[in-house]
Amino acid sequence: MPIVSISLNDEILSELDKLQTSMGFSGRSEAIRAGIRAFVSEEKQKADLAGNIHAILLVVHNDEFDHVVSGITHNFEDLITTHLHSKIEKEKCMELFLIDGDAEKVSIMTKDFQINKNMDTVKLVAL
Repeated sequence: MPIVSISLNDEILSELDKLQTSMGFSGRSEAIRAGIRAFVSEEKQKADLAGNIHAILLVVHNDEFDHVVSGITHNFEDLITTHLHSKIEKEKCMELFLIDGDAEKVSIMTKDFQINKNMDTVKLVAL
């Protein structure tokens, strides 16, 4: 089996260790493999979307990055039917987008959030 080295900051490593323990993984590598399998499966599901779809996009971020969310949101106003913004912790915000439109464009919007390192959580649920 090939070996891939990754660098993790202390916060992510601590979270990984907690997940490893709580979910019963035998080690960090097994926990990381499970995360990668879930990520690959989710991306394959998104790749299969076609035509006009209805979806929910959830984004969690620090409030200091509201301007980043606004910038991305501006590019996809034609898809967004409803946008809810809520403060969920001290500095954390949750954005909930109800989306109706072309699957390819929805995928691009989702990727724009996913590749932005300032977003904590990005989750798309196609209905």
